[in-house]
Amino acid sequence: MSNETRRILLVEDNDDIREAVAAYLERDYWVTSVSDGRDALNEFHAHHFDLIILDLMLPEVSGEEVCRVVRDTSDVPIIMLTAKGSIEDRIIGLELGADDYLVKPFSPRELVARTRALFRRAHSESEPQREVLEFGELTIDVSGHKVLVNGEEIILTASEFKLLTTLSRYPGRVYSRMELVEKVLGYDFEGYERTIDSHVKNLRAKIGDNPRDPKWLHTVHGVGYRFEDPTKVSTENA
Repeated sequence: MSNETRRILLVEDNDDIREAVAAYLERDYWVTSVSDGRDALNEFHAHHFDLIILDLMLPEVSGEEVCRVVRDTSDVPIIMLTAKGSIEDRIIGLELGADDYLVKPFSPRELVARTRALFRRAHSESEPQREVLEFGELTIDVSGHKVLVNGEEIILTASEFKLLTTLSRYPGRVYSRMELVEKVLGYDFEGYERTIDSHVKNLRAKIGDNPRDPKWLHTVHGVGYRFEDPTKVSTENA
């Protein structure tokens, strides 16, 4: 897919920011710009988009609610924009299912770079790999970009899918949070180690992995995470 055919929904109520960002993005992408949450949902339901850039603070319908509605039916990548600077505030969007975030004020060039990184990840994940990973009730169809638990398909975001495939390809290997930032998000960024925790939390909830007694996603305290194959663990312990 060429850049020109990729469609981006830009949702930002500040006229100056919206116009500046749109001007940068329109050099490479097809952009629809709206200024409130209600119009954002109308556009989302009416058209296909390859990426949504979403401000948290919106009139009519909040950015959080827009994100929830989108995630109910779609795994389209979402970049969240927020004026709040603390790590705790920033990860709210990630816990709602956003793939990335930027804190205002930001450079439109950085937003374009984040956009390109998300599209590169989506492209690499869509390349045919003829790979299916099975771990008991959990099946990861890499080539089909599907995850099933007990035969039921689970909808994951692009970041959640990348995180799960990264960990599951090497059961037993411990990944630090920074390693996962680089492999899953594609670049290093201050404060992003904490966001991996948010993605793991969301992933566990979706696949039904109890953090207090996990089957697959195990926390290595002070380091990061590892994936375990419960069928092999059971065999080894037998």
